[in-house]
Amino acid sequence: MINLQMAEFVRSAAKREDFPRDGLPQIVFSGRSNVGKSSVINRLLGRKNFARVGSAPGKTTHINYFKIDGKFYLVDLPGYGYAKVSQAEKARWGRLIQSWFDDPTLMTLGCMLVDARHKPTADDCTMGNWFKETGRPYVVVANKLDKLKKSEIEPNLQRIRETLELDKSVKVIPFSAEKGDGRDALLGELAEHIGEGFR
Repeated sequence: MINLQMAEFVRSAAKREDFPRDGLPQIVFSGRSNVGKSSVINRLLGRKNFARVGSAPGKTTHINYFKIDGKFYLVDLPGYGYAKVSQAEKARWGRLIQSWFDDPTLMTLGCMLVDARHKPTADDCTMGNWFKETGRPYVVVANKLDKLKKSEIEPNLQRIRETLELDKSVKVIPFSAEKGDGRDALLGELAEHIGEGFR
């Protein structure tokens, strides 16, 4: 059983040569810079401030690797769609992420975060296509569920599915980093692809 509390920061990768290739499963998280990615990762690991919650969105400009109990990597991609980053920085970021996705041996499972309240943006659709093109399994995590009324949940999840043109095999997991809803479902997906459960 994997102990989620045993989490350590390993490295920030700024170029292709920095990506670990030691055969451990890599679970990758991506999302817009204000979607609450750090909060989702913290909730998942049961840690308060493990993945630093940025004071300003768009702070993470490298690919950050966390090793969990020596068993798998949690890979945190830079948040995208943040306006205050220069075009040159956006282009560099795009090339870095593209080089990560270009190597299909790296990703074990993708977790693409979107905001449950809103229709996915053009940037979200681009990211969705990157996930699709790897041919690797991925799930869509609709965060900020606690901000929706009960009656809005189903239609919003359907809108996310339609906008991202998701195949039936791709799960959309409603999630609240605030309240913890969806944590068990997401951990279940991780366990299935890592081949080991959590404690």
